[in-house]
Amino acid sequence: MMSDGLLPESFISHLVELRERLMKAMASILVIFLCLLPWAGKIYDLLAKPMIATLPPGTRMIATGVVTPFLIPLKVTLLAAFVLALPIVIYQAWAFVAPGLYAHEKRFALPVIVASTSLFLLGMAFCYFLVFNTVFRFIAEVAPGSITPAPDIEQYLSFVLTMFVAFGTAFEVPVVVVLLVKFGLVSVEKLKDFRPYAIVGAFVVAAVLTPPDVTSQIMLAVPMCLLYEIGLLCARFVRPAQTRAAA
Repeated sequence: MMSDGLLPESFISHLVELRERLMKAMASILVIFLCLLPWAGKIYDLLAKPMIATLPPGTRMIATGVVTPFLIPLKVTLLAAFVLALPIVIYQAWAFVAPGLYAHEKRFALPVIVASTSLFLLGMAFCYFLVFNTVFRFIAEVAPGSITPAPDIEQYLSFVLTMFVAFGTAFEVPVVVVLLVKFGLVSVEKLKDFRPYAIVGAFVVAAVLTPPDVTSQIMLAVPMCLLYEIGLLCARFVRPAQTRAAA
């Protein structure tokens, strides 16, 4: 049936539902952001702690823009709100596509949501607690003694966001591997045969996403290779779903 002679009613209903899901996801982020807003400065200080720890005593980061000291903490607080609301955002995305799936596929939703969210946060934590300390310490050691580092807070935030997205996404490798096997797109045996290409791809992705230093590239590529193996191990316990044609 057509609505107004132009679009099917089902298509319009999908658009309405998509809008509602997006509004709920955005509302969850906004509520958490408003709750965190009074501590915006302290949240940025926490984010900058790995960099501050490697600077010479008494050295601080700088802000070259007029409103930068005000805007950057707000952006960091918005990032923190998004991270805390990530389970809700992922659930809303899944709830939108779930009606088109079979019952056994829907039962697979909760493990996927929990695993993907946990791995993304684990990737960010790995980057914050280990990678930042290692990379910043390495940069401080190789920097000439005639230079006094004074990083700009806006450039630092851009660097942090890039690294968080890179490591958070990279840590989703086991979920991707399991989903590929679960939905019958590829077998575990083929993924094992693909292992050498996956290792090369991990180093290529690390070279593209991380800064041009060997340390951060290795610290991203090696976990990706290990996570690929973890994904293969978990995929052995997954029974491929029945294809829709067979169903």
